[in-house]
Amino acid sequence: MNNQLQKNNQYKSGFISIIGRPNVGKSTFLNQVIGQKIAIMSDKPQTTRNKVQGVLTTNDSQMIFIDTPGIHKPKHKLGDFMMKIAINTLKEVDLILCMINADEGFGRGDEFIIEKLKDVRTPVFLVINKIDLIQPDTLLSIIDQYKEMYNFKEIIPISALEGNNIDRLLLQIKQYLPEGPQYYPEDQITDHPERFIVSELIREKALHLTREEVPHSIAVLIDKMEHKQNQDVIHVMATIIVERDSQKGIVIGKQGKMLKEIGQRARVDIENLLGTKVFLELWVKVQKDWRNKAFHLRDYGFKEDEY
Repeated sequence: MNNQLQKNNQYKSGFISIIGRPNVGKSTFLNQVIGQKIAIMSDKPQTTRNKVQGVLTTNDSQMIFIDTPGIHKPKHKLGDFMMKIAINTLKEVDLILCMINADEGFGRGDEFIIEKLKDVRTPVFLVINKIDLIQPDTLLSIIDQYKEMYNFKEIIPISALEGNNIDRLLLQIKQYLPEGPQYYPEDQITDHPERFIVSELIREKALHLTREEVPHSIAVLIDKMEHKQNQDVIHVMATIIVERDSQKGIVIGKQGKMLKEIGQRARVDIENLLGTKVFLELWVKVQKDWRNKAFHLRDYGFKEDEY
């Protein structure tokens, strides 16, 4: 950190929660800001399950973004877990980014989120994402509609995928952050261990490649990650957990073709993350109704103390 900035107490830092309905582009935004894939992306809703923390450090500020699970009506214990994470972050941060999809109409989920925001004193920005998909006139009507519902500190339209207006949003965020310390080293972009991100990258590929009935039944457990001595390669062994035998068949595919494709695609991203060659071995295991069993949720990284 710049010593002069620290000396003059001009350095700004803080925690920013990104909330919104499923599939509004929160993870895409986080990856765009950080410049590296740390949150998995999918066109299927409810992809993010844990709080994914991304760190952006500049010469005069550090922004710690928390990408929360999409707010939705829970259907099982895993859903309860995801919901509590998203709502609880509102009490823990310095700024809230309420993200909406410009291409979707106002829904009950948006109404629910705004009601929750009325209970917090934290400053809230409305971030209108996916503006590349709509006409300018539509954008103006969206802004007018949301202005009537809540007193947002700022309303900023962006395209997370294209990177449009991201710099302006970051500049505004900095204005609202308090003066504070540099919480993380300059070169650290997330607080999650490598194992977590590796498991998420594998899950992302499974989400992309499997049919609708499978995705939310999938968890990934890293059994082992080891660097082989005298070899420039990391050996990763992981198990994909599903809830039914039929799902196991889909994930493996005919003659193992699907599992092989998942592994090949995941390995590319894992090698980019770790900066070295990776040997990836995948297995598939059935754990019936794991999303409704607390001990399985704990085993797969969904800890109640994170509520």
